[in-house]
Amino acid sequence: MLQSLIFDMDGTLFQTDKILELSLDDTFNHLRTLNQWDTSTPVDKYRKIMGVPLPKVWEALLPTHSDEIRKYADDYFLKSLVANIKKGKGALYPNVKEVFSYLKENNCSIYIASNGLKEYLEAIVDHYDLNDWVTETFSIQQIQTLNKGDLVKTIIKKYDIKQAAVVGDRLSDINAAKDNSLIAVGCNFDVAQEDELAQADLVIDDLIELKTVVPKINNSLLI
Repeated sequence: MLQSLIFDMDGTLFQTDKILELSLDDTFNHLRTLNQWDTSTPVDKYRKIMGVPLPKVWEALLPTHSDEIRKYADDYFLKSLVANIKKGKGALYPNVKEVFSYLKENNCSIYIASNGLKEYLEAIVDHYDLNDWVTETFSIQQIQTLNKGDLVKTIIKKYDIKQAAVVGDRLSDINAAKDNSLIAVGCNFDVAQEDELAQADLVIDDLIELKTVVPKINNSLLI
């Protein structure tokens, strides 16, 4: 039986797209006032790489800038994201709380493993009261390698998990499952990519499908 489900946050539980452009625009407008940027905000570029750790994001978005400016932009972006979450401008994906309630009722513990920063994740968890269901939320900041597989391994070790699935929309989530011999559930949501999802064990189009998928996984584990 599945003991646990480990969820990604951005693009899986939280509709990051709703605040992404707002916060990126805010950040790059600020960089313009500092004469550190003079073209359009690279929203599309960020969407393509969404899911990678933020240091990698700023290397891609600000390839010719110093590490100091990248760190400055990162800090500013984080503050803007948190402010927009607290203002209620973001949203969970449909059926998150219904699925979480179902999992808890069926003795399946819930964890979040994200490449997002701790302050950002706490803002989402607090705003939407996710701690009513989630045992613990883990940020990539908690490990040195910036590798999501290692982050998932941290959860498995801490909670002595034997059977689990990782639910996420990007290749980093699928690889994190496979690196730890777990089941990879791909989410075909906003920024998911077909070639990445093809590597998952199974793919869902809505979180509500977990109510039928989890019993099927349990049946397959019993065989």
